[in-house]
Amino acid sequence: MHKIIKKTIKYTACGIGLLLVAVALFVAVLYFSADMLTPEYTPRSAGEVVCTDSLRQYEGNYLRHSNSGLWELKVNGNAFQRGEAIGKLSPDLLYYQEKVFVDQIREIVPSDNYLKFLRFFIVLFNRNLGKNVPEEFRDEIYGISLSCTHEYDFIGTPYERQLNYHSAHDLGHAMQDYMLVGCSSFATWGENSADSSLIIGRNFDFYMGDKFARNKLVSFYQPEQGYKFASIGWPGMIGVLSGMNETGLTVTINAAKSTMPTASATPISILTREILQYASTIDEAYAIALKRKTFVSESILVGSARDRKAAIIEKSPEKTALFTGSGKQIICTNHYQSDAFRDDERNRENIETSDSPYRFARLQELLEENKPINSLKAAAILRNQKGLENADLGMGNEMAINQLIAHHSVIFLPEQQIMYVSTSPWQCGKYMAYNLNKIFSDTVDFRHEITTPELTIPEDYFIKQADYKQFIAYKKLTKLIREKTRRKETIEARVLNLYEASNPSFYYVYEVLGDYHAATRQTATAIAYWQKALTLPIPKQAEKERIQQKINKNS
Repeated sequence: MHKIIKKTIKYTACGIGLLLVAVALFVAVLYFSADMLTPEYTPRSAGEVVCTDSLRQYEGNYLRHSNSGLWELKVNGNAFQRGEAIGKLSPDLLYYQEKVFVDQIREIVPSDNYLKFLRFFIVLFNRNLGKNVPEEFRDEIYGISLSCTHEYDFIGTPYERQLNYHSAHDLGHAMQDYMLVGCSSFATWGENSADSSLIIGRNFDFYMGDKFARNKLVSFYQPEQGYKFASIGWPGMIGVLSGMNETGLTVTINAAKSTMPTASATPISILTREILQYASTIDEAYAIALKRKTFVSESILVGSARDRKAAIIEKSPEKTALFTGSGKQIICTNHYQSDAFRDDERNRENIETSDSPYRFARLQELLEENKPINSLKAAAILRNQKGLENADLGMGNEMAINQLIAHHSVIFLPEQQIMYVSTSPWQCGKYMAYNLNKIFSDTVDFRHEITTPELTIPEDYFIKQADYKQFIAYKKLTKLIREKTRRKETIEARVLNLYEASNPSFYYVYEVLGDYHAATRQTATAIAYWQKALTLPIPKQAEKERIQQKINKNS
């Protein structure tokens, strides 16, 4: 009997060992067969970059730092030439952006050895990413990568890193359940618009820290193939988050509830780049969307000057639908609205547990109150921090249209070819107006300011108020509390009291919802309580006085 047990253990161990060896070999084959399809281009012996004041020039391509703080890029040529020009014009910006991104990762994964393991995982996961990114865009990314640092080669080659960064948005919002991505957008036309033409507004609430958003980049592309277009993003990002082309077609993206992706596919920003460069109507945009399989679920709000309306392409890894709505208005937050997705289990869960329907209802309210909409009213809506029926939600609340985290905010007038882009902080600075007709016709001199000053939308009055200073104090205290929590240090009651006093109405909201103490410590991530807030009243005068007393006591 004893010998039988020993043999059983021996054969079981051998079986497990062989299984582990087989798994290791299988993983090794996957790892070493991964192919990012690195383009084969030899860097050209071209001209030098000429720098004068705030302008950089390279072979008819320009990069300037506007007085508004926005960076403005204009590039032309084939894909590799565009990428090479972008890299030569902005090596310092590319280095800064990558350093900030890697530093963010280091906060989560502080060890270089773990980062190397993370690279191993990313290579396995994204082993077919090259096949899912059209050759034109791979060539452009490769051109950019030639000017990227080798400091982070332990993560991957510059080309591999830049290609993988274009899937970071998708993986991030899937892994974090898109807590970093809670965008709001709308479109109105006909009787809902002041001049009956199409007007689109959107907040891109993608937050990777203030440093990540420091160098906002407005890019103007004149490609050899497809339409000329403009987009807003950051250095090194060739995908489109918000943009408009010369035909008046616009695209903006809003994350939706996603399952964890199991394999690489086309990053959503690459899909929207393809749409912006090659579509002129909603139908053409939808046809392109049908061709591509994406990582995650996303809503793409498409506006069209030729169609004189907007629609939403709702896309998941499994299916794609076109939602046209009814009437002369369409709203897009972070849940699906089409028949194809309305009863989807994850969509229902999203509606029941997220703040998306609350922001949707608030946009309905604001659009009704302010119609007919013009650019000034659109900016006011995108800057609005109140809740339903003007309830005071505090500052930085995820339930508000303006969460005070936006990487950028943009307003499109497609039929006039006008694009407004917000300046820091968030959407509270001035909205600068760009006339794409002039920029694309080469009648704008990049040696001078290229915006249309008479159309500038003034900065939000909020940044001149005491509340703004309080919110800055609140952000600093948030960082302090998170650092102390990460180091498992005690947080003094005085600090928590100051924290509450810096944003009192915010904490009133969560005290009413019964999760005050958890909200204080978790900076209001109590998703399950958002639905209760749908009927949240404006704080009573007695409560306002109580809050004011706390402020006076702690000031």
